[in-house]
Amino acid sequence: MILHELIDYETLRLIWWVLLGVLLIGFAATDGFDMGVCTLLPFIGRTDLERRTIINTVGPVWEGNQVWFILGGGAIFAAWPPLYAVSFSGFYLAMFVVLAALILRPVAFKYRSKHADTQWRSRWDWALFIGGFVPPLIFGVAVGNVLQGVPFRLDPTLRAFYDGSFFGLLNPFALLCGLLSVTMLIMHGSAWLALKTSGTIAGRARTVGLVAALATPALFALGGLALYLWIDGYRISSAIIADGPSNPLLKSVETAPGLWFGNYARWPLLLVAPLLGLIGPLLVWYGLKAGREVGTLLVSALSLFGIIATVGVSMFPFILPSSVDAASSLTVWDSSSSHQTLFIMLVVTLIFLPIVMAYTAWAYRILWGKVDPDAIRDGQGHHY
Repeated sequence: MILHELIDYETLRLIWWVLLGVLLIGFAATDGFDMGVCTLLPFIGRTDLERRTIINTVGPVWEGNQVWFILGGGAIFAAWPPLYAVSFSGFYLAMFVVLAALILRPVAFKYRSKHADTQWRSRWDWALFIGGFVPPLIFGVAVGNVLQGVPFRLDPTLRAFYDGSFFGLLNPFALLCGLLSVTMLIMHGSAWLALKTSGTIAGRARTVGLVAALATPALFALGGLALYLWIDGYRISSAIIADGPSNPLLKSVETAPGLWFGNYARWPLLLVAPLLGLIGPLLVWYGLKAGREVGTLLVSALSLFGIIATVGVSMFPFILPSSVDAASSLTVWDSSSSHQTLFIMLVVTLIFLPIVMAYTAWAYRILWGKVDPDAIRDGQGHHY
């Protein structure tokens, strides 16, 4: 027996769908609080020392957190080539803006304290704000557009054609999703600052976090209501061939409002995801109010898991629906790499992902504890 046949094609496709979700959630839970902290920086930090303290809560870990973003992009490229081709082509300008914003962050970290001038440092603080605010906003807008269907089509030779525009992405539902994305990461960043700082900074972070923890489930519920009442969902109306060739045009698809909720009727256990998205932020609100720092951060991460997982399980098996030609929509079953490629990638992932997770856990263990403003003021150690 050939080794890769130990796991059938259908199972491999499902495993990689789950792994892609794990990588995206890992990125949101780790680099998400980095972006939340950078978004809050100009507003919570009132003095230069306070802003340096805030920066030093994420400065030592942000590079490691970026690994999840790189792994997610790599997984899309290798496991779902059509998804990579269509999404990165259609969202090219949006992705360029995201990368430009992300590039600002390391530059600002390195250059902010190179010069003592107040205006110099203020400009870099706002650069960090852009690096924290813009990516989650655009990621949320992109998810909102995916839920509505992306304007692409495939010709008989499976060449993809994108019929949309950048400004067409900025529709009301997509902007609502973008606002939800920013709000939930502000909540997450507030929970991180409450854990890593003390005194005035932690108090301000809790105040902002309390507001964000209430706004997050409200926006999440509003988005769900809009999705149920007004936005077309997708459903495969022909026979599903889970182990067939990667050819999206071999199926039929129907659309109608409310279809994105069909999986919850078939598998009620999946309701755990939206419930986490609704209840989790309320528990974050309680944790911030009660001063339970570690538990609050963990619950905040679970909230992010619930919100992101809700999108995945609602759309399953679709990963990129088409609003122009529903039959061209990409699904888990018809847009993956070959059986052998998925198996080889799985073996590599099973070897290296635990190493990445172990190193991440070790790094956080070494850096555990609150950032000391006095050490930063006195120039002790290596601080930003």
